[in-house]
Formats: sequence, C-alpha cells, structure tokens
Amino acid sequence: MAIKKKIAETCSALSDVPVIGGILKPKPKIAVVRMSGVIADSNTKRGGISFQKYESILENAFDLHNLKAVALLINSPGGSPAQSQLIGDKIRQLAEEKEVPVYAFTEDVAASGGYWLACAADEIYAVPSSIIGSIGVISASFGFKELIERYGIERRVHTAGKDKSFLDPFTEEKPADVKRLKSLQKDLHTLFTGWVKERRGQKVNGTDKELFEGAFWTAEKALEYGLIDGLESYKPMCKERFGDDVKFINFGPEKGFISSLINPDAKMNMARDTADILEEKAIWGRFGL
Repeated sequence: MAIKKKIAETCSALSDVPVIGGILKPKPKIAVVRMSGVIADSNTKRGGISFQKYESILENAFDLHNLKAVALLINSPGGSPAQSQLIGDKIRQLAEEKEVPVYAFTEDVAASGGYWLACAADEIYAVPSSIIGSIGVISASFGFKELIERYGIERRVHTAGKDKSFLDPFTEEKPADVKRLKSLQKDLHTLFTGWVKERRGQKVNGTDKELFEGAFWTAEKALEYGLIDGLESYKPMCKERFGDDVKFINFGPEKGFISSLINPDAKMNMARDTADILEEKAIWGRFGL
C-alpha cells in the first residue's frame, strides 16, 4: 500500500514538469455502471438487479484511479424494496467515502424501485421518452380456492401461530389479512417517499397526492415536478462537465451464458427462468414496454 501511494505521489509530482507532464498525466475517468432489469434477490430472478450482484461492481467502480464521477445507467421498472434500499445505501456510502459525484441517467424507465436507485445519485437525467415515477407500493397474487374445489382437492395446512397462513391463495381472502397487508404497504410507502424527499429535497415541486400515489410520467413532466434535473444522455453531459478527453470505463455483471449451459441443474433453471420471464414481462408491461 505504501509503495502504491509513493508511485502515485511521484506521478503527481512529475505531471507538473512541462516536458513529460502530458505523457504521465492520466485522463479523467467516468465509471459507467449499467443497471438494467427487475430488482430482486439474485436467487429469484434471471438476470436483473440485486445487491449481491452489484455490491462488488459498485466497489470496483468507485475504486477507479483518477475517477471524476460515477454514471448510473438505469433501466428498471422496479421490484424488491429491500434490494432497492440496499443498493441505494451502498451507492451513497461509497460516494461519501470517495467524495465523488454520482449522476443517474434513465433509459426506457426508472419507475418504483428503479426510481429509488436513481435517487441515490446527486443528479438525475433522462431522455424525453423515459418513463419516470411510480412512487408507490404494489402487491399482486392469485386466488385458487374455487379451482381446487372444482377438482375435489383437499388441502391440509397445520401451523403453530395463527398468522403463518397469511394470505393463503387456496383459501378465502380474509379482511384481517388485507388490512394487515395494507399496513405493511403503508410502512414501505413511507420509507420510499421519505427517501425521495431526503434525496431530492427542495427540488421537488408538487404535492404528496400528485407525486406519491403511484403515477408515472414522461421525462418532461417529471422535470416539471422536480423528480429529475434535466433532459440529457450521459456522454454529452459528462463531456460538457469534465472535458472532451474524459474516458468512460464500463462496469456491469458478467453474462454467465456458458456457465448456465454446463450447470447440472440446467433443466430446473430453464423452468425457473421461463417463469421469471413471464413475471418480468408483466412488470415491464405496466409501462407499455
């Protein structure tokens, strides 16, 4: 560590020498972290965004030599609140430790958990056709009570604790269960809106009813509401701010295609992936994508 520090100090000193300064002085760098897909635990989704997958990616991005800023390229319809919070907190921790600005650039959509991630940045930018918002909480499921009755299936459930069969899809929906679920959703919604207010501060221009009821907008309307800072893509904005010679270094998850082919559980993974694809399409479909 001491040797590395000494080399850095020597290079810094030599960069002031007119004759060789241009050779030794490194170009400013922007770490570009692409975050695309549904946000979920890495064990439950094919691809997508998870804390386990992105923790080391973010650490490597913020550890880049001569780093001037981190650009987050976000394209996500949302997903797990817990995973969104873990990743957002990690971004803020690293940004404060390294004293480096973070900029978010949304692509097709930054909605729900996707917007949570964007709020981890110091500034948020979007292209005009981006979909922004959906600051709310949703839970969706199915009820199969009549289906199993039609086929004469008897289901037997034994629990220790009256709430262990909470929202059982094979029984009649109970008003008490729905009330409890809505209470949980309210708590999560309060966390989400609190995060947005903390990160966006005085930039927010709208009432809670306008902004925090789950609606989403195109980027221009989101700009009016103060949910984003401008209409811009990442390369022009970064070059304007840090110079034309800025170098972009990409960070992201490995594809892992070959390893999936030789996995002994490939058939099971294929079935799980098919279910994940259908679920992901339903989530993206809420935004017409």
